[in-house]
Amino acid sequence: MKHRIVILGAGYAGAFVAGNLARRLSPAYTEITVVNAEPDFVQRLRLHQLAAGQEIEAPKLADVFAGTGIRLRLARVTAVDPECQVVTVADVDGGGELGYDTLLYALGSHGDDRGVPGVAEQAFDIAARPSALRLRERLDSLGRRRGGGRVLVVGDGLTGIETATEIAESRPGLSVTLIARSVLGARLSAGARSHLRQACDRLGITVLEHTSVEAVEATRVLCADGTALASDATVWTAGFAVNPIAAASGLEVTENGQIVVDRTMRSVSHSNVYAAGDSAYAIGDNGRPLPMSCASAGYTSKQAIEAIMGRLTVRKIANTKLVYPGNHISLGRQDGILQLVDDEAQAKPKYVGGRKAARIKAGILKMSLWATSHPTFGLPKRKRRLAAAPDTFAEKALGVAA
Repeated sequence: MKHRIVILGAGYAGAFVAGNLARRLSPAYTEITVVNAEPDFVQRLRLHQLAAGQEIEAPKLADVFAGTGIRLRLARVTAVDPECQVVTVADVDGGGELGYDTLLYALGSHGDDRGVPGVAEQAFDIAARPSALRLRERLDSLGRRRGGGRVLVVGDGLTGIETATEIAESRPGLSVTLIARSVLGARLSAGARSHLRQACDRLGITVLEHTSVEAVEATRVLCADGTALASDATVWTAGFAVNPIAAASGLEVTENGQIVVDRTMRSVSHSNVYAAGDSAYAIGDNGRPLPMSCASAGYTSKQAIEAIMGRLTVRKIANTKLVYPGNHISLGRQDGILQLVDDEAQAKPKYVGGRKAARIKAGILKMSLWATSHPTFGLPKRKRRLAAAPDTFAEKALGVAA
């Protein structure tokens, strides 16, 4: 009987873990299944570009995993039962159940409406490819109107900044306003904030600071101070939330639904469940929780791979780095900000801005896509067998020496 590894989600974290496990574990003793709702790999870090009207590559997951031995199940995860070690899924054929011996939970995050009235019904977001495409269609229709239209971007985190600057650069006929709850770029250094302000001025973006939105309507947003701002397209980027499936499953989670993991990304409540990416509540090497980000997905994925490999083959588990080095922010196609942070997660005084920062960000995106599109890096000949391990019944059943 093969050891069944099921990976939920084929984003940056899930696809990376799947490919590396397929590369390093013998298919004679393991069976790897990836469950994902969409047939394509979504470059989530570039969805603001997709919404702005640019063509973004979306490789078919069937092509990505072809020849790797990885099984792809196109389905939506509806439930996880960690006691029975079963995942319930729904697909065009009605769905079913998948049993597992080791589970990696990497379902990521989605836009968070924060309970603000009207956001779910009236606002657009770019947390997923379908919603980014809906925004793109709306912007296309505004571009065809005489006089263009008014676009409000709510939220001045990294997603909000990148969305506002991308739309303003790609669609100069539209009026773009960026709404910030505090000071624009509050988490950046003084120099980086100044650079960001200049970029907004250059692109004609109106910035409203210290402004809180209390409701979103079809043609306007209502602010806490009583101001009503006209809008033809409201883009909500004021935070992210994780899928509630983990919380409903009985796994130990935080208040926001992230799975609580130990240093090796293993669930503290269920020893054969691991989490990576936005789904994991992981403490970094600085003693602080890692933020939801692509960088965190990379570091938590590497640690999960080492942990799963180590336990299945009874080898010492290496501790990989769990750090958050900083923020890469694109400001259109020719400008950007690279802001490093210290061990206290505070912005360092120095930053990199302009074309150099834009090239660095483009290089990171290109590298991430290549790594995802080549998940096994050529499938090397040497692969690890499983070994009998005291903490997993399926490994005992295999009875294979390392």
